[in-house]
Amino acid sequence: MAASALFMGSPWLRVRLLPDAPARPLRRHLYLRRALSASASASPDTAGPVRVRFAPSPTGNLHVGGARTALFNYLFARSKGGRFVLRVEDTDLERSTRKSEEAVLADLAWLGLQWDEGPDVGGEFGPYRQSERNSLYKQYAEKLLDSGAVYRCFCSNEELEQMKEVAKQRQLPPVYMGKWASASDAEVHQELEKGTPYTYRFRVPKEGSLKINDLIRGEVSWNLDTLGDFVIMRSNGQPVYNFCVTVDDATMQISHVIRAEEHLPNTLRQALIYKALGFPMPSFAHVSLILAPDRSKLSKRHGATSVGQYKEMGYLPQAMVNYLALLGWGDGTENEFFTIDDLVQKFTINRVNKSGAVFDATKLKWMNGQHLRSFPPDELIKAFEDRWKNAGLLQESESGFAKEAAELLKDGIDLITDADAALTNLLSYPIHATLSSDEAKPVVQDKISEVASGLISAYDNGELTQALAEGRDGWQKWVKGFGKSLKRKGKGLFMPLRVLLTGKLHGPDMGGSIALIHKAGICGAVTPQSNFVTLDERFRILKEVDWESLVKEQESPAESAIPAAS
Repeated sequence: MAASALFMGSPWLRVRLLPDAPARPLRRHLYLRRALSASASASPDTAGPVRVRFAPSPTGNLHVGGARTALFNYLFARSKGGRFVLRVEDTDLERSTRKSEEAVLADLAWLGLQWDEGPDVGGEFGPYRQSERNSLYKQYAEKLLDSGAVYRCFCSNEELEQMKEVAKQRQLPPVYMGKWASASDAEVHQELEKGTPYTYRFRVPKEGSLKINDLIRGEVSWNLDTLGDFVIMRSNGQPVYNFCVTVDDATMQISHVIRAEEHLPNTLRQALIYKALGFPMPSFAHVSLILAPDRSKLSKRHGATSVGQYKEMGYLPQAMVNYLALLGWGDGTENEFFTIDDLVQKFTINRVNKSGAVFDATKLKWMNGQHLRSFPPDELIKAFEDRWKNAGLLQESESGFAKEAAELLKDGIDLITDADAALTNLLSYPIHATLSSDEAKPVVQDKISEVASGLISAYDNGELTQALAEGRDGWQKWVKGFGKSLKRKGKGLFMPLRVLLTGKLHGPDMGGSIALIHKAGICGAVTPQSNFVTLDERFRILKEVDWESLVKEQESPAESAIPAAS
């Protein structure tokens, strides 16, 4: 049988051979014949079960690109009522570690991408680590050798390097040009007798082309004359990646291979192996790369790139899943907020974009805030309270301070880890730095001393304290009357009050802030570690400010007019 005949008659693998292309004889080595049975995947044209897989290499952390590939596989499987398989490609013996494998599995579980089959849960198509499947690879390699689809290649490394050099000089693709594709049985036997190391090399037709219909990219084709015979088993008996992947996908009955576009060139070799082994081809879908803002491939030089890093930074799995789904996919509306259940309902592979998607860390943080604030109020308050207690900022108290602080600060917190800074910022009083800043000049020069004088009087006579004891309503009533007494309103009133009472030009709702600062001084919930500045201390500092000198200094900078707080 001619080698070219192996690649005919499949609706998924189309090879066009020139009419006058000479057939290459396939020699059968009788002493290596073995009768093997092969399980085959369901045809993409039939209503067979959907089975997809994510196959990470445990050589490092789970990259956000890999996480998105896993997510798309998961969503496709769940949306079709299929199965999501986790397979570990750990054949890189030097770099693969069990610790890395455990970390990858933990990150996937954290994202909520629970697999149906895998190394830890088992399944009928196991084992699910490539390192535990070597006997299977050898069986299929022998089957290909017996059929003549592969042959033993005894070329030394020096001979192979020489072939590459010749091809380079002739400006040709670096294809195999050795003699072993057409060697006689006697020549092969002679080398075997001598114990010469050999590889298994796949026999590729010299002419023709191969075409697939990618579910994302459409029609993709390759010319076979650019490939050359390729190795599927190394001389040390270890299988090559493309051979392992094909055998694994076929024997695990994977119906759809959804993976990164960098694997697209591998599809040619894998398709040839599929057909030579008699397995139906799965459907392929190659997802675009995730790009950095400069549109280069996202890498460590652009900042955090692994799921584990974002987990440690305080990101929520719900937000990571939502954001990763939108990197190259959308439901056709302007909606950007999705739970994982929403995504399962709406995901379709034909809405995945083939263009590269830019990873925007700012948008991811914004989206995290959206998910954080979507928590039920009681859960969100408890999350903040636990965070503040663990950080040593709050202690046990029945005052309700944590609840009020969470409600006041939540809109400015996008990461749970930012809650610490939000609370300490609220409790701090950087009045010196604020009054000396350029941004504060308009406020200072708008007769802020008049507001300070009236404010100090209201505090000393107990009027302000009494109002704050009544909460926000008491504050609002007091500030209205205070503004009338100074004939100020709007920004002319509230900006100097914010600066004088909080020590800042910006922040959350001022009434809520002042009421909470007052409560912090009397409820006992705030620890010394929070560096809280009480209202008493704030007013002591205000009384020491030389306002006249401050205004002059801002007009012509000189020595500071604001004494340091003792």
